[in-house]
Amino acid sequence: MALDSRLEPTVILRPYGAWESPVTAEALAESHVGLDNLRSTDGRLYWTENMPAAGGAIGIFGLDAGGGAAVLSPAGTNVRSRVHEYGGAPYVVVGGTLYYTQLSDQRLYRLEPGATATVLTPEGFRYADFAPVLGADGSLTALICVREDHGDPRQIRNALVRIPLPPGGAGDVLFDGSDFVAYPRVSPDGRQLAFITWDHPSMPWDATKLQLAQIDGQSLTTPRPLAGADGSESILEPQWDRDGALYFISDRSGFWNLYSWRDEAAHCAYARAAEFAHPLWLLGQANYALLGDGRAVARCGEHGIDGLVLIDLRRGTGRALDLPYVQYAQLTRIDEEHVAMVACSARVPQALVRLNVNTGRTRTVRVASRGLLASDAVSAATPIDFPSAAGRVAHALYYPPVNPLFQAPAEELPPLLALVHGGPTIQASPAYSAAVQFWTSRGFAVVDVNYGGSSGFGRAYRRALEGNWGVVDAEDVIAAAEYLGRTGRIDPLRTAISGGSAGGYTVLVALSTSDVFHAGADYYGISDITALAQDTHKFESRYVDSLIGPLPEAQAIYDSRSPLQHLDGFTAPLIVFQGADDPVVPPNQSARMVDALRARGAPVAYLLYPGESHGFRKPANIIRSLQAELSFYGQVFGFKPADKLPPLVIENLAPQL
Repeated sequence: MALDSRLEPTVILRPYGAWESPVTAEALAESHVGLDNLRSTDGRLYWTENMPAAGGAIGIFGLDAGGGAAVLSPAGTNVRSRVHEYGGAPYVVVGGTLYYTQLSDQRLYRLEPGATATVLTPEGFRYADFAPVLGADGSLTALICVREDHGDPRQIRNALVRIPLPPGGAGDVLFDGSDFVAYPRVSPDGRQLAFITWDHPSMPWDATKLQLAQIDGQSLTTPRPLAGADGSESILEPQWDRDGALYFISDRSGFWNLYSWRDEAAHCAYARAAEFAHPLWLLGQANYALLGDGRAVARCGEHGIDGLVLIDLRRGTGRALDLPYVQYAQLTRIDEEHVAMVACSARVPQALVRLNVNTGRTRTVRVASRGLLASDAVSAATPIDFPSAAGRVAHALYYPPVNPLFQAPAEELPPLLALVHGGPTIQASPAYSAAVQFWTSRGFAVVDVNYGGSSGFGRAYRRALEGNWGVVDAEDVIAAAEYLGRTGRIDPLRTAISGGSAGGYTVLVALSTSDVFHAGADYYGISDITALAQDTHKFESRYVDSLIGPLPEAQAIYDSRSPLQHLDGFTAPLIVFQGADDPVVPPNQSARMVDALRARGAPVAYLLYPGESHGFRKPANIIRSLQAELSFYGQVFGFKPADKLPPLVIENLAPQL
């Protein structure tokens, strides 16, 4: 193709979608590393990260004598808990000894330095969120943790248990008086245990209780609720300070803010119309670190973008720390001057960062993955607000197509890929994402929608989906595409929508109820809500009660909002991806939708991955999914990707003119 004479000689004129990109599917899968579960023990940092070279297995890492990262868990180990299926907080380190849960059997293991791992617990149980119990001499005597009993698959039981050490065992039940428990935290004097509880049909972002019990030898006294007893607030992340004060996060003000419990009352430690927490999908969330000198460092999210604030807990004042990041997680105290965290910026990959809170100086300890793009080749998120149905204002992050080596013809507008996050109670983040850059560097515009019901904008916005799942989310995603079309930023005839899990459900709803999108990618989405309510795991088994309504009273609404009941609306081509071992959204949700569309002669493609659960972790499957989705859009929108892609057959797709 001839170059436009107005362009620099190195810039190639080529249609949107057909640009060459260094963010290949292979490179993205190889760099698909997530840093998580950051902890500081005796001044040493530990964390988990997934290892693409080990098939996506998760290892425990620490810093070696030279300051480099070293994997500490045994070769062949996959450190991951399946409590609540999503897991989180799968290990603890005490005195240099690792205690961790292994994915394959969910049993608890002990690994002493230089030794071989030994198993501590029997099969049939899952463990996570560990709190050490120390004896009078400072030695470890037990672990208190969350245990999920799967002895009877029809009646899974969650409890706080005490695992005596060194012998181990299944654990002695300390508390099992609620459907769910989390965050067991022992007071500095070892005499009290704080934790949170919640019951069906609430989710932990709806209503939880902060409980306090006395530790009486090897048992607990009857706990008393300190906050949340009336079911009106979501309480998260209790932490004890060195002076014995108990801190926690509550959304009683309309935003998740930091509180303390002193003198038999709750006091707001720092009031702000901002979010200091995320929804508790994964155990072990750590949004603030107490420094032990009357100060705390906390993440503070406003309008979907994080900042970091240094709080004077005695005065209730705070000072923003000016750092070049837009997302923070896993804050942990190293000493009175230093904290560590997992931080993300808009233009470079996730990193483990050490911060001196007095000077504001940072040091990067570990980078999650190599950067695949130069800074000027990264498409950074622009927050947008736009009108939606019923007078609502919704939020999204817009990414224009960016590739310094390519430019599209002047008369052409880019195709749009609308991303729909899962949950649905989570949020889209402006942090650098190689998955987003995969599309923008090829010439796609991307919009990542924080529809009504998303977190990050306060409790009222988070509750906008109550009773309205399948309505508000779809309306807001549709409105985002229409808004970008009206403002001339995208080609309204080449719009695609992609999402996973609850986001996949919204993809199916949007395609079946409107003609705004001309292609869709559904990753393990929900097609039949009634079947989901009957088949899914305990943690989410009553989630739909608040999103739609309880059964059987709301059966008619379940039917009306299930995409399987609206097959007449499917005219746009659809590609479906599914893990064969998914316990959260069982494979029959995808299989039934694909079979129904095939029977109607609708254009569809289907990829089923044996051995994959909820979300794909094997590099080969991540690669295949990206390549297939790109090939799919190329065939539907009539452009030829620059990548060498394996064949993809879209059944019943009409030939492109």
